[in-house]
Amino acid sequence: MAGKSILIVDDEAPIREMIAVALEMAGYECLEAETTQQAHASIIDSKPDLILLDWMLPGTTGIELARRLKRDDMTSDIPIIMLTAKGEEDNKIQGLEVGADDYITKPFSPRELVARLKAVLRRTGPVDSEAPIEVNGLHLDPVSHRVTIDDSPAEMGPTEYRLLQFFMTHQERAYTRGQLLDQVWGGNVYVEERTVDVHIRRLRKALGSNYEYLVQTVRGTGYRFSTRT
Repeated sequence: MAGKSILIVDDEAPIREMIAVALEMAGYECLEAETTQQAHASIIDSKPDLILLDWMLPGTTGIELARRLKRDDMTSDIPIIMLTAKGEEDNKIQGLEVGADDYITKPFSPRELVARLKAVLRRTGPVDSEAPIEVNGLHLDPVSHRVTIDDSPAEMGPTEYRLLQFFMTHQERAYTRGQLLDQVWGGNVYVEERTVDVHIRRLRKALGSNYEYLVQTVRGTGYRFSTRT
């Protein structure tokens, strides 16, 4: 993780400085911007590995910049962590819906920030699309398109397989139904969001009583794949 560049977007200089000191001590290179206009110019010029983006900024807000970046093919793959003083559930959901990878509510400790940043970089990094994935006794082989549970073949439909593969390669993050539709079904397919719930139920049934807990419902948001209960 060390050596990766992080863009800090916040209109308060003391906060940018506190974050930059913490990240530089952890081995990261830091870029800074105090407005969304400065941030966008820096992103185009330098393409940072991750953006720490304050929710409330003068003029164009952070959430509007995040939406713009995620819609642009040139910048959509850059992970974003939203920094917000707002702890309300609706704002967290809105941040996830525009494509933010995580959010941290102010005030936060530098240690927490570095830990969350490392976690986002790990899970958004390049994935070997042909490498088998194993979680406990659940094994998915992308080459043969086979899933085994405790060494026994698991029966599931193609949509449930794609859903499981996406979850296993994007663990510990909550996804809205809309995001799952885009990632698993594809952005050009019109499917009702509640269709996701049907396939989640089928996937849990295919995983069985010992592994259905891995696919967790996140109230007010959607679903996540996690080994933590």
